[in-house]
Amino acid sequence: MSERRPFIATYIQASRPLGVLYIGMTSNLYERGRQHREGVVDGFTRKYGCGLLVWYEQHELVTEAIRREKALKRWNRVWKLEMIERSNPGWVDLFPNLCGWAPDPRVKPEDDGRGSVEEFLKRLEA
Repeated sequence: MSERRPFIATYIQASRPLGVLYIGMTSNLYERGRQHREGVVDGFTRKYGCGLLVWYEQHELVTEAIRREKALKRWNRVWKLEMIERSNPGWVDLFPNLCGWAPDPRVKPEDDGRGSVEEFLKRLEA
């Protein structure tokens, strides 16, 4: 994954759905996500098993990501849970999608901008 372009982000890791939450920011979410999943760095996420990437927000600048991280850390737990539930109601691990190993579970097939299967088949026949 080191060949990927850095991905500046604010993110939330969880131990399980509705479990322990960790809010962080990084200049490379691919690498930092891998570290959390593998538990290679001592700290909060390893201690509490926060290996699921349940929410993230990409930023252009590190300063924006830091500002957002600090703001989210001031939020109460209910607000954080609601934010996660809005974009990822199944609390699916988003890391495989981020790395291109799986489709984005937050996007329904009919919402991917390509239209329905029927419309696709009609375009093929035309």
